[in-house]
Amino acid sequence: MNAIATQDFTTEFRDVMANVCTPVTVVTALDGHRPHGTTVSAFASLSMSPPMVMVALDRGSDLLVLIREQKRFGINVLGHGQDGLALAFARKGADKFDGVEWSLSAGVPRIDGAPGWVACHVADLVDGGDHIVVLGHVEDAARADHPPLTYHGRTFGTHSAEEE
Repeated sequence: MNAIATQDFTTEFRDVMANVCTPVTVVTALDGHRPHGTTVSAFASLSMSPPMVMVALDRGSDLLVLIREQKRFGINVLGHGQDGLALAFARKGADKFDGVEWSLSAGVPRIDGAPGWVACHVADLVDGGDHIVVLGHVEDAARADHPPLTYHGRTFGTHSAEEE
């Protein structure tokens, strides 16, 4: 494949994936007493027995370094109206938690008000191209009844049930 064909394919693949509706999460870990987190849309349930999830982090992610060291992470599933949090945690920098209410739950940072919560310990790290897929054994989970924040077509939105 030549360079132009590769660029066209990459653009087409990116556009196809932008058309896939994904959940919006903030993955967190603790460095001593300091919380760290980043916005991730590559997150999914993996297994019910045992309970497992998977999340993909960029190879260059500072959070990935911390998760490798700590062997623990949290997944805060964001809800409708929390796109400001998603944008804040998507940027670079160590001050992402400034002004964000959070607590320590099951040993990892839990963002107050996030309607979904999963605490995990690392089961495995798997090569995924320019990302590493983190497989996690779920140790704790909680939810609130609140519409999810989703990402589709390069914009934030939510899911609503079809009327019957």
